[in-house]
Formats: sequence, C-alpha cells, structure tokens
Amino acid sequence: MVILIKALQVILSLSLLIFLHELGHFMWAKLFGIRVEKFYLFFDAGGKSIAKWKWGETEFGIGWLPFGGYCKIAGMVDESMDTKHLSEAPKEWEFRSHPAWQRLLVMAGGVLNNFIFAILSYTMILAIWGQSYIDNSTSEIYVNDTAYEMGFRTGDRILKLDDYVPENFAMLQADLARREVSTATVLRGTDTVELYIDRAMISEVLNSQLMFDLAVPFVIDSVMATGPNAGTSLKRGDRLVSINGEKVEFLQDSRPVLEGLKGSEVTLGVVRGADTLTMEAQVDSSGRLGLSIMSPGIKTRKYNILSAVPAGFKMTGSTIGGYLKDLRLLATPSTGAYKSVGSFIAIGEVFPSTWDWYQFLSITALLSIMLAVMNLIPIPGLDGGHILFVLYEMISRRKPSDKFLMIAQMIGMLLLFALMFLALGNDWIFVKFIP
Repeated sequence: MVILIKALQVILSLSLLIFLHELGHFMWAKLFGIRVEKFYLFFDAGGKSIAKWKWGETEFGIGWLPFGGYCKIAGMVDESMDTKHLSEAPKEWEFRSHPAWQRLLVMAGGVLNNFIFAILSYTMILAIWGQSYIDNSTSEIYVNDTAYEMGFRTGDRILKLDDYVPENFAMLQADLARREVSTATVLRGTDTVELYIDRAMISEVLNSQLMFDLAVPFVIDSVMATGPNAGTSLKRGDRLVSINGEKVEFLQDSRPVLEGLKGSEVTLGVVRGADTLTMEAQVDSSGRLGLSIMSPGIKTRKYNILSAVPAGFKMTGSTIGGYLKDLRLLATPSTGAYKSVGSFIAIGEVFPSTWDWYQFLSITALLSIMLAVMNLIPIPGLDGGHILFVLYEMISRRKPSDKFLMIAQMIGMLLLFALMFLALGNDWIFVKFIP
C-alpha cells in the first residue's frame, strides 16, 4: 500500500507539472498564431498512445511511455528530428516564420508556467498552514558517522556556519554544503567550540543520510491509553534517563536498547522535577513503551492571504537560489554530488507514505522549480538550448543554420540520455544496496 501511495503521488505530481509546462509552450504559440501539431502527456513512442483526439489542427493525447511529455510546434527543429518541413518554403503559421522575440516567449512559456505554479503553491501553503520549522537556536544535533568524523558531537548546538546564523534546523546539512563553509561554531555544554570544515568531505556531506538529526530528550508528553504502560505512575513531563541501568540521553539512544528488550519488563530511570525515580515498565512486542514524546523547538509563522503573496514570492526565490547552488555542486565532480542524481525511484522516496496535501503541494512546488531550472540549462534538446539560439539570433542578427540546429539537437539528446542513464543507475544502486 505504501508503494502504491508513493507511486500515485509521483504520477500525479509529475503529470501536473509536465502538463503545465507544455501548456505554457502551447498558449504562447497559439497567441502568436503558430500551429501546434501535437500536445502529449508522456511520449507516444513508435506512434503508440493510450488515448488521442483531434481539436482544431492539434492532436492531443496520452502516450504510453511515462517519461515526460511534449508540444510539437510546426516549423521548429526539435528533439523529434522531423526535418520534412525544412525542404519546403516557410509557412506563415510556422515557428520559423515568426520574429525572434515571439519565438523566445514560446520557448520560455514552459518554465514561466512552472515558476508561476511554484509561487501560487507556496502562497497557498503559507496562507492555509503557515510556515513551520524547527528553531535551530534551541535545538541540539544527533550526529551520524559522517558528522562525527567532521568533529560534530551529539548534543552540540550549531550557532554559526562561518558568519551565517542558521534559523531552520532542517536546512543545516544543506547549508553546510551550499555555503562552502570553512568553520562551524557550536555550543558544546557550556563551551563554544570552533570546528574546521574539511571541504574534501563535501562528497560525504552530500551523500550522507541525515547528518544532523534532531536530538530529542525522552520527555513524556502522554502515556497512551492502549499502550503497555497505561495506568502506571509515569506522567507528562517525566524524562527517561536510563533503561535497565543503560544511559539514555535522547530518544534515539533508547531505540536500540528497547529493540533488544521486546516483550520484557524493564527498570526505568526517570527524572521528575529535582528527583530521580526508579519505575518498572513493560516493553511491548514491537520494542515500544507506549509513550508519546514532546517535540521541542517547533515554530510556526502564520500568514493571511495578503502577507502570503510576497512571502510566496520570497520562498520561491530562496528555493531557486538553493537549487542553483545544488546544480553548481553537481557540476563539480570532486563533490560527488552526481551520486545523488536520481529518477522516479528517488523522487518517490521524497513523498510521504501517507497522503498529505501539505507535503504533496510542498514537494510538487519544489519539483516545479527543479523542472523549470533544469529546462533553462543551455543544452540543445532543453528549452534553455532553444532560448540560447534565439538570444544569439537577437544579438548577432544572424539565425543559426538548420544544419547546425540539427547537429546541436543530436548532441543535446545524447547528453540528456547520458544524464538519464546516470539517474537510473543511481536509482538501481539505491534499490540494490539501501535496506
């Protein structure tokens, strides 16, 4: 069921974004009187489609190969490699017959729609749910092996990354990679410690899962009425500090201990106010005590519809900036960022295992920005390649030859296929080696 829910979210999210992207090309083309021959969600490889219909001069359809979609514009040299029109005189309704500024808007229409969707999505999210985040200023880290090797310790509170004071705890790992941090200042107990960040370890940072987990003190919020310890003297505010004499400082410390005590009666060390008490408790067959834990450090900014609009623009801008930094890391082989490039399986892992509209809109808005930015990369075969050639024409007053455009398209498609194989290969490694 979990796989099905994730798959449905991926299909719905990508289908929506692809449709909006291609609709952008379609709308600008129709505005300028340019004929659109085909408008497809997914690819109709080999001329095969799940469904198709004709409306005006355009064939609409759903292809059988779920790897994107396309809008085939008459008189345009594109990834279809259809060159039949090149031997004929240009028609007034063809792409090539229109001025450069109109062709520029047609090619930019897809990414414009994706950016607009992101702005609207973030505005809606902020207006309905607000912006929730874990306040870094009051939060301690629980480190994995990579963070430990870099000098961080469980219980540290990260104060600064160089001169930057992080606000959102969830962004610490991304900030460490994106900002090319050289020193980190942490509060360790009562001491302020400066850590030198070895940039040679950036590959490990980018490919490490959860370097900085939130260190959660085992403070009881409530005792579950149907749990194994219902009716015991455990109560809200109690802090668990040991299990059978084994020290438990944070919630994460308790998990491996309880895993080995399934179905057992245990002795808990509990701090209540100024007192340390000893209590008997029962561990269920799943290795749980049946306690809900207080979540520390969560803040929520609330917005009305008027304040949500500029905040939506700002969030879109900051997300674009962050993704551009990620691409810069990706283009630097020494960082090892290419190892994180994934396709549908990697995208599916991002979505939650249960349907949640907040998460769905947030992730889809991010994917919309990623789709837009990726399409702006000046590689032939992407919108950015077409935009580059049109801009060259506008500046130089010389139009690239059809032969040049065909060769460029072929090179671009080879690069895109290589990227696709890299993504699929990383997904295969993920499925094969990640438990």
